[in-house]
Amino acid sequence: MTHILAIDQGTTSSRAIIFDQDMKLKAQAQEEIQQFFPASGWVEHDPSQIWSTVAATARGVIESANLHASDITAIGITNQRETTIVWDKKTGVPIHKAIVWQDRRTADFCEELRKAGHTEMFAKRTGLMVDPYFSATKLKWILDHVEGARDRAVRGELLFGTVDSFLIWKLTGGLVHATDATNAARTMLYDIHKGCWSKTIADLFEIPLCMLPEVKDSADDFGKTRADLFGMEIPIYGVAGDQQAATVGQACFEPGMMKSTYGTGCFALLNTGDTPVVSRNRLLTTIAYQLDGKPTYALEGSIFVAGAVVQWLRDGLKIIRDAGETQPLAESSDADQPVVLVPAFTGLGAPYWSPECRGAIFGLSRNSGPAELARAALESVGYQTRDLLEAMLDDWPAEQQQGVLRVDGGMSASCWAMQFLSDIIDAPVDRPEVLETTALGAAWLAGMKAGIYPEKAEFSRLWALGKQFIPAMPSEIRGKKYAAWKRAVKATLTY
Repeated sequence: MTHILAIDQGTTSSRAIIFDQDMKLKAQAQEEIQQFFPASGWVEHDPSQIWSTVAATARGVIESANLHASDITAIGITNQRETTIVWDKKTGVPIHKAIVWQDRRTADFCEELRKAGHTEMFAKRTGLMVDPYFSATKLKWILDHVEGARDRAVRGELLFGTVDSFLIWKLTGGLVHATDATNAARTMLYDIHKGCWSKTIADLFEIPLCMLPEVKDSADDFGKTRADLFGMEIPIYGVAGDQQAATVGQACFEPGMMKSTYGTGCFALLNTGDTPVVSRNRLLTTIAYQLDGKPTYALEGSIFVAGAVVQWLRDGLKIIRDAGETQPLAESSDADQPVVLVPAFTGLGAPYWSPECRGAIFGLSRNSGPAELARAALESVGYQTRDLLEAMLDDWPAEQQQGVLRVDGGMSASCWAMQFLSDIIDAPVDRPEVLETTALGAAWLAGMKAGIYPEKAEFSRLWALGKQFIPAMPSEIRGKKYAAWKRAVKATLTY
């Protein structure tokens, strides 16, 4: 029993990855999941498809690695955060589609909360903005709009969970209803200082506390899988939301260390140690990970659209067939055409927090084409990251800043995009040898709990640099390009 199975359930796919006793990737399997867009700004998943793809990829990767369940020491789970599922406690059947983190249907209700003066209370208790992004208003919406749901919830017939909780419940055959502190901290229901669900907030939303999962450490005992799933029971020892798992996988254990993950969205986290820092720049105060009952805090900036802008080029505009085409297109683009794309397809995240605004393109000319749009799409991620980092570094003491950004996620494989990122933030960008840092983080939590992986200090020492990108853009060009971005954002926000 010397392998760890990492389940990585994301916004566009479910993946299963096996790491060996040396934390080396041995095998992986992946299946896409469908997104549903029933109305403008609404995004949903089918929970049954989430579960079926997780079960299928987990079984498939064990088989493809020529292993047996007895070779798997433990399971680690990492997941898309904030996505909200409500299911029947007895049958496990969801009462509504999963409402995805990107969904903005509760924007009007969030505005009502702000006008009622609740913003400060939420910030003090949860570290979060009042925004549709988080789970609480999504859960309230389901209870309000599914017939009989609130009465059933009060009677204890329904359970709520983010994706990790739903998977734990399904994997254990309904024996365990739990989450970890990093996922709980993203619900807008969890007091990150007291380490418990906030009854005050639950009462405000008319959410029965009996619906909510037990909150555990990120490395903890989350029960065992049903024996019939893999041929024998396997313990679940690690759980963390995807961005926190990436923070762990990047070994960002010291205060001042920063990482940025480029998946469907982009999420930058700055480790602030045992101090929950209150942002002056509309960033989030959150939990990076929790071990032995002690939370480590972080400042987080969230970009709603990063890799999703490349999906838009493929599926919306149909100017590329796969993501790999964006780099050669960007390289062939006309640098004298200052096209700027603000990908606010579901609003703008930090530090703007404008759920109502929508995307815009500026600087088009008659000669603008796919190459210029591809370049603008990749550059938009760099610009948004600079917005986040400037806000973070303003909130964090200069003498404690590390000055290097560690990156991971699918888009980090693009050398063009990462070089532009380094150029526009004017700082080194470090890409690790292991790009699967989110899955690695979940695997390390489980493996460390199981006793087959090293403790934090040794894990940090083993982190290996794959490639470093050094800024090479002249400061005059950097300033001109970023100023154009800021003008474009301002115009988008005021449209």
